[in-house]
Amino acid sequence: MGITKMSKVGFKSTTYQKSTSFLVGNAAYIPFDPEAARALFAGGAEPTKNSISYVTIATTGNAVDFGDLTRGTYALGGAGSTTRGVFGGGGATDSNVIEYVTIASIGNSIDFGDLTVARQYNPALSNATRAVFGSGSTANNVMDYITIATTGNATDFGDFAVGRHATGACGSTTRGLFAGGNGGQNIIEYITIDTTGNATDFGDLTVLKQSSYGASSPTRGVWFGGYSDANSNSNVIDYSTIATTGNATDFGDLTAAAQGKASGSTHTRAVSSGGFGASILSTIDYVTIATTGNATNFGNLLEANGVNPGLSNGHGGLS
Repeated sequence: MGITKMSKVGFKSTTYQKSTSFLVGNAAYIPFDPEAARALFAGGAEPTKNSISYVTIATTGNAVDFGDLTRGTYALGGAGSTTRGVFGGGGATDSNVIEYVTIASIGNSIDFGDLTVARQYNPALSNATRAVFGSGSTANNVMDYITIATTGNATDFGDFAVGRHATGACGSTTRGLFAGGNGGQNIIEYITIDTTGNATDFGDLTVLKQSSYGASSPTRGVWFGGYSDANSNSNVIDYSTIATTGNATDFGDLTAAAQGKASGSTHTRAVSSGGFGASILSTIDYVTIATTGNATNFGNLLEANGVNPGLSNGHGGLS
């Protein structure tokens, strides 16, 4: 049954099913419905890929083809607003390319601009207006930012306190977190997304690891798996409360130990896909972010894949 909203000045009320809609002049405006949020997974390695696939996070099931990147690449950063997803950097040769897609549609990505320094294994995070790309294997402590709704080249944001790459990133509307790093590190640092400046120490992960990709609700960040200091893949999921500082807490375990798992989230659920484990994985896991416990199977990617970035249009950086 539909629900009728009270009239607002300048708007006519109308009946809607999940989300409020208004008539603005003669045009209908329907706000974004977080239950329709998508997670996109792009590129990947072994072999290098240019494909983009997606899932609807609130459901379960297998990924669906979305389109293609402008190039075959892996280990790039991905971030999203409610409407647009951006991908930047990547390998096999360090890249400075930034490209974008409109998340609610399907189709190939379009050139956006360039990072300040070419890099790969560079994480990314965002709020509704700004995306921040972390340091990569060449730009080992450099962060850049872009305004998602525009196009053009990135601008220097600041530096990591500890130079590293292959971190995991997530955030709230105001704060971004970067965790872990190459060689097996447990460092978590944070930034204030709408400012510029260097990252600040936040705390530590529960274990040393790299390529532990992150996702978030507005209050909690989670990191999935990774490659540990013991030269083995990890099944550990960690979480942190974003608005505080302090060490991460154990959340639970993945269905299989792996590193380089692409992730995305709504305000309630996070998905984590693929990765390099005992083999290259195609499985997608999910967790309910506000709880703790082991991950549950969601479905499968189009093909086995790893170090392919994820992004979503419903994550914790979006209000």
